[in-house]
Amino acid sequence: MGTGRLIYNPAAGRFPAGWLLSRAVAVLSNAGWDIDVQEIHEGREIERVAREAIRLGCEAVFVAGGDGTVGTVAAALSGSEVALGVLPSGTANVWAKEIGLERLDWIHLFALEKAADRLARGRVHKVDMGRASGREFLLWAGIGLDAEIVNSIEPRERWAKTFGTVHYGILALWNSIGWEGVDLKVRAGEQVWEGRFLAAIASNIRKYAGGLIELSPEARFDDGMLDFWLIGGRSLKDAVTRVVQIFLGAHTEAPGVVHFQANRAIFESESKFHIHIDGEPRLVSSPVEFQTLRNSLNVLLPEPEGGIQQN
Repeated sequence: MGTGRLIYNPAAGRFPAGWLLSRAVAVLSNAGWDIDVQEIHEGREIERVAREAIRLGCEAVFVAGGDGTVGTVAAALSGSEVALGVLPSGTANVWAKEIGLERLDWIHLFALEKAADRLARGRVHKVDMGRASGREFLLWAGIGLDAEIVNSIEPRERWAKTFGTVHYGILALWNSIGWEGVDLKVRAGEQVWEGRFLAAIASNIRKYAGGLIELSPEARFDDGMLDFWLIGGRSLKDAVTRVVQIFLGAHTEAPGVVHFQANRAIFESESKFHIHIDGEPRLVSSPVEFQTLRNSLNVLLPEPEGGIQQN
């Protein structure tokens, strides 16, 4: 195999994964990997260590953490030949779900070593990255209600992560009360959309909202396109209706919902607005340009085992 860094974020997930991580490292070592494990808490340090791995000529950087840590490492590795491998020890781990890996939890205590085994027997595949407001993302970037929720709850204490989905759902309902949407003008090529939207999302993958829903059934992370969703509405009633439509898969044809694929789009608003990029909150100024960085990241995809691999 080769040399690799393993970045472990002990703050990620519902419980610390360090006591299980050594088993995953042993699996990688037995498969021929020379792994240097580094425990890191802070985002800038995570980025620094990932970039150092590029300079040292590592073949891969493995991440034991959540989607925020995965997104930070992916952005750092983008444009290099170093591959990203994910050992899913975070709260949601949507990228892991997208490629068919189980997330570490109390039911799946051996998920990390199982992921290590499947990645060691898997393959390197080039995937796209997105870029928004100068920041690269692997999963998605969103404006509107979901961005308001992320900005209100992140960073979360570990007790809140223990109730991950329930906690997020309660806060989603709370933030929906009084929410009147965001006024946006969206341009992609010669097309222009203007209106008030509950949310406006650029997605590189199928899953969304912690992996609970399949927002973009046609999305592929290697097709050179982002899937954009402009979800119309301005009230709690509208928000509930949209959530039900998405769960039922009826949103793709619902009136007031715009879906398009593009490699570039621009969002404009009259004021600053919150955005989340791979689940990390930011406050940005208009306009925000979204674009696709085609085949800019090498990732380790696991050997198939009931999951779906995209070609």
